Amino acid sequence: MGNSSRKEAQDKAGEKKEKKGDKGEEEEEKTAEKEEVEVMEDVELPLGVDKLLKSGDPVLDLSYYKFRRLPRQVLNLEYLEKLYVCGNRLRNVPKGIARLQGLRTLALDFNKLDDIPLSVCQLTNLTCLYLGSNRLMSLPPEVRNLQNLRCLWVESNFFQRFPKQLCDLPNLRSLQIGDNRLRMLPSDLWRMESLRGLWLYGNRFQEFPRVLLKMEQLEILDMDRNRISEFPNLHHLPALRLFSYDHNPVKEPPRVGEEVLIVGEGAEEVLQARGRRREAKEHAEKEAEEAAAVAAAAASPVIHGILKKLRINSALNLAAAKKKVTNESVPSTTPTGDENGPQNNDGGAEFERQGVAFFEEAGLGYDDDSLEYEREELICEGEGYESYEGAELEYEREEMDYEYEGEE
Repeated sequence: MGNSSRKEAQDKAGEKKEKKGDKGEEEEEKTAEKEEVEVMEDVELPLGVDKLLKSGDPVLDLSYYKFRRLPRQVLNLEYLEKLYVCGNRLRNVPKGIARLQGLRTLALDFNKLDDIPLSVCQLTNLTCLYLGSNRLMSLPPEVRNLQNLRCLWVESNFFQRFPKQLCDLPNLRSLQIGDNRLRMLPSDLWRMESLRGLWLYGNRFQEFPRVLLKMEQLEILDMDRNRISEFPNLHHLPALRLFSYDHNPVKEPPRVGEEVLIVGEGAEEVLQARGRRREAKEHAEKEAEEAAAVAAAAASPVIHGILKKLRINSALNLAAAKKKVTNESVPSTTPTGDENGPQNNDGGAEFERQGVAFFEEAGLGYDDDSLEYEREELICEGEGYESYEGAELEYEREEMDYEYEGEE
């Protein structure tokens, strides 16, 4: 009985201690939350900041105000789209920032952040996130939630391994991860198919990461200030437009496409030689175009002269043929009865045959439009010849018009 009663007393005492412990933990949590709120409320706003907070502008810049904590008023500005808090002394970000779901850009670089709070990973509409120049060594797995992220800057931190979570961000186009401690890249980096710009300067690469040769969509690649002594042929990167390899122990510039701008030792000589080749090519093309233009100009008068001479000869021969037929078809002073009619008809038929044969020989075709054109040329060209008077030429033209009107 004594032992059992003593045990019951101990159990009751333990229960009381547990209850006190639970109450103590709850009180500590409440106290911590209360202190956090009080601390946030105690932040003294610098001159002019209160006006910024009340402006209603969707862009808020609180950079370089030396804030140790984010002002609590910011957490109520749910209309914000861009928030810049660079160059302060922030060690953490309050959980309430998750309420700012309208944020597209969040800049937290040049602070004293050791970790990225999960509340930032809940801002799923972010497209640009700047975390450079902090104390980060890793990124939380929840960073995968930022599926709309297009630009991420985490330069000047303490990453020793590439954050593989970034391979699960399908829309990431620009990744700035320079000035860290990377020695290699993950073999599945090629999965970042949207990536266009990759900054890897100031790391500890001793060899060029071969996985980069599979990333044919890359346009900008910065490998400055590493320890790479040899670069492969980068013609495998057809989209590349800028490659920087400065401050690496290389013996010669890497081989790249003609459209790629390179920056590094020996790059200037390569670019100058490329410029000379381009100028020589352009000069040769220009000379070829000029030669073709001269040849075309020289051939044009010859062709024009031949056509003009052909039109003149055509007009003269046609006029002569018409005159001959007309003279032969003039009726004699002695009446011959019905014989005049057939003679005239034969003369007209002979004229038509000669005219048609002449046009066929000249290759001008036998249609009304071409004949009308020749008639106009005949009027203009015929005036220059003394052997044909203007009146006679006019007479012949009228007769020719008459013949065609009758034929039509």
